[in-house]
Amino acid sequence: MKSFLNKQWVFLVVLLLLASSPQAAGLPDFTELVKNSSPAVVNISTTQKVTQRGPRLPHGLHQFPEGSPFEDFFRRFFGEGEGEPRSFETHSLGSGFIISSDGYVITNYHVIRDADEIIVRFSDRSELEAEVVGGDERSDLALLKVNGKGLPTLKQGDSSQLKVGEWVLAIGSPFGFEHSATAGIVSALGRSLPRESYVPFIQTDVAINPGNSGGPLFNLAGEVVGINSQIYSRTGGFMGLSFAIPIDVAMEVVEQLKEKGQVSRGWLGVVIQDVTRELAESFGLEKPQGALVARVLADSPAAKGGIQAGDIITRFNGNLVPQSSDLPPLVGRTEIGHKVDVQILRASAQKTLKVKIGELPEEEELRKAVGRPGQTFEKRLAIEVTDLGDEERAQLDLTSGVQITRVEEGPAAEAGLRRGDIILGINNTEVKDISQFKELVGKLPAGKSVPLLLQRGQTTSFVAIKIPGDG
Repeated sequence: MKSFLNKQWVFLVVLLLLASSPQAAGLPDFTELVKNSSPAVVNISTTQKVTQRGPRLPHGLHQFPEGSPFEDFFRRFFGEGEGEPRSFETHSLGSGFIISSDGYVITNYHVIRDADEIIVRFSDRSELEAEVVGGDERSDLALLKVNGKGLPTLKQGDSSQLKVGEWVLAIGSPFGFEHSATAGIVSALGRSLPRESYVPFIQTDVAINPGNSGGPLFNLAGEVVGINSQIYSRTGGFMGLSFAIPIDVAMEVVEQLKEKGQVSRGWLGVVIQDVTRELAESFGLEKPQGALVARVLADSPAAKGGIQAGDIITRFNGNLVPQSSDLPPLVGRTEIGHKVDVQILRASAQKTLKVKIGELPEEEELRKAVGRPGQTFEKRLAIEVTDLGDEERAQLDLTSGVQITRVEEGPAAEAGLRRGDIILGINNTEVKDISQFKELVGKLPAGKSVPLLLQRGQTTSFVAIKIPGDG
């Protein structure tokens, strides 16, 4: 009797173990996928040489090592940016994957931006130096080439077939830990992110961290459906939201990079906004839909095609436009010079216009074309500023000043200026508005340091900024 009970107990334990296995619970088993795919996933490390000026030291004293407490002491008491220039190297890590046996590798553009040396490390720990075939900042994609033959590759999937709730897996090098695998589900499709208008991102809850950038996102069939690119985070680490570039979009970019080293995109030439519930009601729509044209740029394809401010674009080239963020990717992927049907709603009536798609201008040229009244990009300082509205001035108790909306690499960034800072004065002259700001900046002495009066939060302080030389 005892032996029978023991056997019965063992049988129950086995049943419980089987029931708790991933397969029995309906959860996917990624072991074969990771085993078969890892050899084609690579680690990418970059080196960049940077030159900076250290603190201005008294006569007879030499430069201290970077990070030395003495360096900070002398910077505080003797100033900075006037000493002898020094060079040092910075390093960064990312991921990528091989798309052809002869050595083409995809990664993110931000992984290799401004790199002087790029090293691709394979799963067998061998390393090869890579050259950049081409990069596209707008899609955050780069194509690299290493000298190799018979390299393992990954199978391309169809990102247009992805569904919300579908299981996906990422392989990459978070924080430098090579060939780390993390899994999750597709949380949303066609996400539009700020300043990333031409990529309809795949949103997932797969754990992605610094170092994962450029690595592949797989479906359960082991096919690459995306390239891990960004995370939403307030801490710098994973917080449950990650974004991948659809492989369909990526491969279109890759083909152009391979052929000509750069990417051309279609361009309509409109400034658009979302249709809110209130706007939908005012335009006679049953529900919010489409892209509302707030402005048509002069001499643009849209202007030539008859599109007007106030039109609501509901279809583009046969594709529905449910919301404004859906339009830029559709336009960007359209062949330049191709005539398309653009369906609009104007004065409660549907119309179809024929528009010949142009080529998207370079970023600098586009900024000038789109730059709206009350906002300007000042190339000399490499910052974008905007006028403060009456309500903002009242809240901040200010009667003058312009607010920084973007800081790019250049004098302002080197001086420590940030987005959100308010410039109250330049070279001891009060800044009232953008018009005066542009006039003052234009008169600043080249090659000299001048004081800027800033307000950051509740603190007001002066910052010295070095004006670049004329040429």
